[in-house]
Parts: sequence; C-alpha cells; structure tokens
Amino acid sequence: MIKKTLLILCLIIYLFPNNIKGQNEGAAIAAVAGGLVAIGAGIAAVEQMKEQAELTATEWFLTNHPEYSRFSLKTLAFDGKKLKDMSSTSVITFTIREFDIKDNEPELGKKMVLFGFTSFGWINEYGIDFEKVEWFLIDSDEWMNMMIEYSKVASGEENTELIKKTLESGKVVNRGIKAKKGDDIDFYKIGGDMYLVTEYSPEMKFIYNERSLGIYLNETMNLIQIGRGDLINIHEFFFDE
Repeated sequence: MIKKTLLILCLIIYLFPNNIKGQNEGAAIAAVAGGLVAIGAGIAAVEQMKEQAELTATEWFLTNHPEYSRFSLKTLAFDGKKLKDMSSTSVITFTIREFDIKDNEPELGKKMVLFGFTSFGWINEYGIDFEKVEWFLIDSDEWMNMMIEYSKVASGEENTELIKKTLESGKVVNRGIKAKKGDDIDFYKIGGDMYLVTEYSPEMKFIYNERSLGIYLNETMNLIQIGRGDLINIHEFFFDE
C-alpha cells in the first residue's frame, strides 16, 4: 500500500506543469501528498475494521457452532467499501465453507453465509461496537427460501416451483432473475421511495424496492438493506461452482 501511494505521488510530481513557480508547486505537491496520506489512512482503517469483523465473526461461529472443526471464513460485504460509507452499512456479510482433508488437499463441502446485522452507532472512534451487531447464519436451503419469498414480492409471481427452478438454473441480475431455459422473472420497476412488504418469519419481514432487499427485524425494529450487488454475490456463492 505504501509503495503504491509513493508511486502515485511520484507520477503526479513528474506530470506537474514545469512553468509553475517553485513555491506554488511545493504547496500543491504538499496538498496532494496530504490527500494521498488521508486516502491511505482511510483504506487502512477499512482494512483494519475488516480484520476486526472477520475475527469477531470467527469467534462467534466457533462459540455457537462447535460442530464445525474445519472451515474457511471470508468477509464479503467490505469489498470496495470506503471509510465514509461504512457507518451507513446495515449488514456485513461473511462466506463460510466447510472442508475436509483428502490426500493432503482440502475437499470443499457445505456453504453458509453469516450476516452481521448492524444498528445505529455500530462504528465509532474505536472501531466496531459488536454489541450493536446481531448475527444470523443461513445455508443454501434457507437462502433459497429467502430468495423465493423475495422474488414473489418483487415480481408478483406466485408459483414457488417455477421461481425455485429459475433461481437454481438461472442467474440473479439487477432487474430480476434471468433464466437459462424458459421465461425470465422480471422485478417490478418502482421508485426508490416505494416499498412492497411481505412477512417472511416471526423474526423478520422482507421489503422490496428498486435498489435492494430490505429485511425488517421485528424485535429490534431495524430496517436492514442488502444491496443488489451483494445479493447477486451471495446467490453466486451458493449456486455457482
């Protein structure tokens, strides 16, 4: 990271107009350098929070699911995030993969996703306050059930078997589910201030609008938004080899 920042700084200095007076050039370069340091610090802060979240998620999984003795856990939702965006993030996502060792090589098994649902103030000057994070673990069957109910409210299609078949063989895209065979399932085109709601379980409601899957937690009264990009990535993790 430091080498990359220095390289960018050197490139800016090289490209700076030669006719600028030395004093002004020096001030400008100092400003650029300060900006690059701030960018580097922001990236480092997000990376540190990512490591902190991944460690805590691993500890939660070890404590609550001791039946798994061989697994990998990776952070998904922090990818591409900027520091200023993190406080508004309402869910952090981790992919978990069980594995075994065969002939000294890992043999991959069951897939799971761990959601960390956040509430207001979950990031402060000390990093992440995990007292404000609620954990929710799902497997591919649960995710399929969630996506079926989400697709019903998002599209108006009520045929469960048709939706399931399309989800299994097709691909989730920005505007719906693109089928490999048969008809696509298109989601409603509604505004960002319009919401379609369905009761999924005693714990949560699903809410569709044009940009995200909303999960309303009945107990905490928090509305969690999973962006369309993250939704697509989770579905690909479960069903793409």
